[in-house]
Amino acid sequence: MEPQPLDTLDLKLLHALQVDGRAPFSRIAEVLGVSDPTVARRFRRLRTTAGLRVIGMTDETLLGRQSWIVRLRCTPDVAEQLADALARRPDISYVDLISGGTEVLCTLMPRSRQDRDELLFNRLQRTPRIISVDTYCVLHTFYGGPLGWLDKNRALDADEEAALRPPRVERADAPVALDEADESLLAELRRDGRTTFGELQRSTGLSETAAKRRLERLRSLGVLYFDVQHDSATLGHGTDAMLWLTVAPSALDGVGRALAGHPEVHFAAATTGKTNLVAAVSARGTGELYSYLSRRIGALDGVRAVETALTLRQVKQLTYEPTR
Repeated sequence: MEPQPLDTLDLKLLHALQVDGRAPFSRIAEVLGVSDPTVARRFRRLRTTAGLRVIGMTDETLLGRQSWIVRLRCTPDVAEQLADALARRPDISYVDLISGGTEVLCTLMPRSRQDRDELLFNRLQRTPRIISVDTYCVLHTFYGGPLGWLDKNRALDADEEAALRPPRVERADAPVALDEADESLLAELRRDGRTTFGELQRSTGLSETAAKRRLERLRSLGVLYFDVQHDSATLGHGTDAMLWLTVAPSALDGVGRALAGHPEVHFAAATTGKTNLVAAVSARGTGELYSYLSRRIGALDGVRAVETALTLRQVKQLTYEPTR
């Protein structure tokens, strides 16, 4: 079934949730000039029609952890099975089928070196019909994380966005240590970022006051942020692609910053590996993608080569809901 186009209020609601994923419906309704029931009804409908989810995410760099992009080349007969298996892992946030169904791309956020090695050196190396494994450690994120593509869609005007913007984050100077209660709280928010404090009390054993205090602390440090999962096709973007760029080291920062400002880009980062910059982009079609590559990317000084791979299907975007 073709996705239904979103109207102005739908787009404003999505952008409002990207600005503050835990904003009460009453506050969103007041800013948007509609009733509370209207916002609640639109939210429920978008959960069904646009795959809307608000998910609590962590900035791994502030926890002293690394993020990895893993590119797996495999035989076509196992690609979907492999993608589904990876999507079930809680330490993997994104899983895509790319390159004609012969490659699986995923983002790995291991909690420890042991967890990383267990997947990269043991499980994947022993999995039949995987032809090759390329790993890219994320060194610096130019766009992504707390900044989502909905921020670039600009459905809200400046005053509306300012009215919803949560307090400014004061990023921690040193890695933040999490205790068992923090981990339990974050695990619940990863399932549903809008979980009420009453539900958090029942699931974590913390009092509502303690849960609120811990959530606000983690959020104020920048460790916890809220991201919006949605079907990009409902926004008119039918072609998604991954770009691997080879950039002159002296131009890397400039190119990365330029990509962050492009409306087509919803993720861009400097990485290790054979290429040194990766970007995820969306376009309305292959013609628009061609124009972006030839005119916008081609005009950037320092870009020596670009490899492009179309995303055939997104298996996991923050959360995974198997269809079978």
